[in-house]
Amino acid sequence: MPAIRVIPCLDVDGRRGLVLKGVNFLGLREVGDPVEMAVKYEGEGADEIAILDITATPEDRGTFVETVRRVATAVTIPVLVGGGVRTLRDAEVLFKAGADKVSINTAAVKNPNLIKEMAQIFGSQSTVVAIDAKRVGGGYEVYIKGGREPTGLDAVEWAKRAVELGAGEILLTSIDRDGTKLGYDTDLITKVAEAVDVPIIASGGAGALEHFYEAVRAGADAVLAASLFHFRQLALQQVKQYLRERGVEVRT
Repeated sequence: MPAIRVIPCLDVDGRRGLVLKGVNFLGLREVGDPVEMAVKYEGEGADEIAILDITATPEDRGTFVETVRRVATAVTIPVLVGGGVRTLRDAEVLFKAGADKVSINTAAVKNPNLIKEMAQIFGSQSTVVAIDAKRVGGGYEVYIKGGREPTGLDAVEWAKRAVELGAGEILLTSIDRDGTKLGYDTDLITKVAEAVDVPIIASGGAGALEHFYEAVRAGADAVLAASLFHFRQLALQQVKQYLRERGVEVRT
């Protein structure tokens, strides 16, 4: 297994270019400037930076694209970008702005062929499918439109389909755990990890050092967190050191 990556996530208001954070995708509040935060995180040892436009305003995406460009110019680590990407043109604009990877969620569900087209043109390694999942009964259902709309799709089956179409990575978020600091949904991670053979970025719920280790044991190849890092409850190097002490290979 490749070294585990630790990824800070910047949830950005695409209209104002500010980082926000909430709980269960709701109750958003301002956190800071994405460029300053990205530079700080790179200096602290982040392996990648994720920038997600959580307001996803396609009619006025200029501010968000400029934010991506500024962050990509300011850091040397890979930049993963997502939110409101509906077409190949949207993805192309973000790649030209400096994104190393582009994630799609709602558009992928509505038009699965977009995954194949992106993989063919930009490469599977740059094509990420984001899956926002909520526990329903004994399984997990895929939600779209910022976690507001159920799809009826089983999250594990959808992950398998996405990989078959060309997705090179899955950004897997538990809506139930998002912002709660109760820990990643390890059952969800395990189910998806056992079903696909591409890297999985675990997202939603990190609140303590042991949560990162639990996610890795469940099958995550990367662990993503936002508020825990934003509000200085844990430092990136604390997470890496904790994982190293438990025999997990992490990037330096």
